[in-house]
Amino acid sequence: MKRAALNFLFILIGLHATEYLLAQGGDHLGGKDGQSYYRNENGEIVRYNLPENKKEVLVMKDKLKTAGAEKSIPIRSFKFSADYGQLLLYTNSKKVWRADTRGDYWHYQIANGQFRQLGKSRPASSLMFAKFSPDGKKVAYVSEYNLYVEDLATGKIRALTTGGNRKLINGTFDWAYEEEFFCRDGFRWSPDSKQLAFWQIDARGTKDYLMLNNTDSIYPYAVPVEYPIAGEPPSKYRIGTVNVLTGKTNWMKIPDDTVWRTYVPRMEWAANSSELIIQHLNRKQNESNLMICDVITGKSKTIYSEKDSAWIDILPSWDPDYAGGGWDWLNGGQEFLWASEKDGWRHLYRISRDGEKETLITNGKYDVMDISTIDEAGGYVYFHASPDNATQKYLCRTRLDGSGQLEMVSPANQKGTHTYRLSPNGKYAQHSFSNYYTTPVNEWISLPDHKGINGENKVNDALAKAAPSKSNISFFKVKTVEGVEMDGWMVKPANFDSSKKYPVVFYVYTEPWGQNVTDVYGSAQNYMYKGDMSKDGYIYISIDNRGTPVPKGREWRKSVYRKIGLVNIRDQALAAKEIMKWPYVDSSRIAVWGWSGGGSATLNLMFQYPEIYKTGIAIAPVANQLTYDNIYQERYMGLPQENKQDFVNGSPMTYAKNLQGNLLYVHGTGDDNVHFNNAEMLFNELIKYNKQFQMMNYPNRTHGISEGPGTSEHLSTLYTKYLREHCPPGPVNPGEAAKPVKGF
Repeated sequence: MKRAALNFLFILIGLHATEYLLAQGGDHLGGKDGQSYYRNENGEIVRYNLPENKKEVLVMKDKLKTAGAEKSIPIRSFKFSADYGQLLLYTNSKKVWRADTRGDYWHYQIANGQFRQLGKSRPASSLMFAKFSPDGKKVAYVSEYNLYVEDLATGKIRALTTGGNRKLINGTFDWAYEEEFFCRDGFRWSPDSKQLAFWQIDARGTKDYLMLNNTDSIYPYAVPVEYPIAGEPPSKYRIGTVNVLTGKTNWMKIPDDTVWRTYVPRMEWAANSSELIIQHLNRKQNESNLMICDVITGKSKTIYSEKDSAWIDILPSWDPDYAGGGWDWLNGGQEFLWASEKDGWRHLYRISRDGEKETLITNGKYDVMDISTIDEAGGYVYFHASPDNATQKYLCRTRLDGSGQLEMVSPANQKGTHTYRLSPNGKYAQHSFSNYYTTPVNEWISLPDHKGINGENKVNDALAKAAPSKSNISFFKVKTVEGVEMDGWMVKPANFDSSKKYPVVFYVYTEPWGQNVTDVYGSAQNYMYKGDMSKDGYIYISIDNRGTPVPKGREWRKSVYRKIGLVNIRDQALAAKEIMKWPYVDSSRIAVWGWSGGGSATLNLMFQYPEIYKTGIAIAPVANQLTYDNIYQERYMGLPQENKQDFVNGSPMTYAKNLQGNLLYVHGTGDDNVHFNNAEMLFNELIKYNKQFQMMNYPNRTHGISEGPGTSEHLSTLYTKYLREHCPPGPVNPGEAAKPVKGF
């Protein structure tokens, strides 16, 4: 249910923001010299050499035509072999749950222009995660739940696994692993190109959730999804290594809890071709063990352990660059980089291969927000952090040996949110910047001097032209009577008159997967509203409570453990009470809305604090925490077998009888993430207590409610109409009552 939180624009297209960017196949940084980047421009692959930024067409569009075809294949994304002499071109892609990870792959040899389709004997659009062997002689991929390898010289295809199906999954994952651990690509080439290590997920014991499709045939039919809810054991897993020549598979001997089960969300080759390294989590996800596995004997041993009284976040959960795999080895494979919150902040450590020695690299009261690159030759690790302002993000660096202090790489005058994609050698970066009053700017820079190549200074030029005084967005802090101080942003009405009274609309998420209050251009825009909320006379506000993933330290983020639906909701409500004291706020017109986890928060706020919130719009919410998947819900709430009452206490339906205001409930009946039974369970409670409400179910739509012609327009119209009728916009004089607005 976290997907809706991260960027509402991407909700409308049904994708997590990072997944969307990955799916588009952005610039590739690197090259043999580390001083070039590659791009798909109008169906051609081009190279830009740095620092001149000189363009060179590497693959012309006409070279990407099949025999007799008038047009070249459309390129969705591309990847190079290790020597940059070959390309894999991804096309004809199809969505698998959230991202377009299934399609066709074509092989192109740059030297001679040879161009052919891979996996031609496999069904169309069935290949997943194709990648070159390190020596560039083979390509491995998944098709229909089995793992294959194709020899590029002969075209021979070999099945490395057999018997794969929806319930026995080789080289990729079931729904829960994909959704909650970011696990999609489930196999890895060995450095010597002779083996593949892979996950096998056995979901045969995992219950199916049956979604009912009422729209695509006269007779409705069930759509099953393997979906373990909170309290249900997760799917079993195995880690195997298969020899690509003989097809022989060895299975790793990894300890498991026969009652509760365990997880392996990360697996890589351990900087050689004879061992694997895995992260092994217990069911509660509060104990992490790093293990080395011998690929010949299968024996595993723990080299590094960590426990947390709440939960342990895996690296891809806060640094999406690792969603496709990766492990940061140092010193020729004798050490690796690791992150931990054990001192109260998310910091990086240097761990010896045997786990006996660790060195703190980053140090101070700040969180590492993500790892940008490791320049081992130069002795630095680059990362994003924001030591002084949790709404912003900057590039920083420190010495890899732990001897240095935090160095800010981002210029001091560029206040806002920075994102950098660094070249492997750390000498160049693709730099993106925006803040609430400056539209996004992209530039190529050199590091560490942060100068634009070719003498450009695009970010400084944009800042010189932008003016915060022209924006009606402001950032503020609010402190509750309990002493909790939170960040917020506010969009004031156009032609604001402080002597008048205005309605307030709160946008909420509140759970560990959503930071709303970020100093980014467009973050305060309501993409659901048809029109301009500011011109219509609304105050629009969002606040990040405790438990949201802001860089304020471990205690801030994990204070909601076993208390989601209580602590986060109380923080929001008490903040709203402080805001209602502002003289220009009309306390009779307080609205709240959110999607997914934000929809859950909307319901809880409406039900637990009906004296504050008069109107609510909840989209795709979890009404009953016991219906949501085990990986997410148990991570933050514990196990229902041990503390079921916490799940009940945090669930909106527990408080449905308290509804007093106007509620619009929206859900897609084909939602594979937050299932539609949440709606009907809640409706039964509201009906029981004669609580009137309005609902809209979108037939066969998923969690993003974007499929089908007219859907987004219809939802936006519904949202706007309901808000204007039940929380009328515009100023009124003190003592006056606002009148409902019909239509818009």
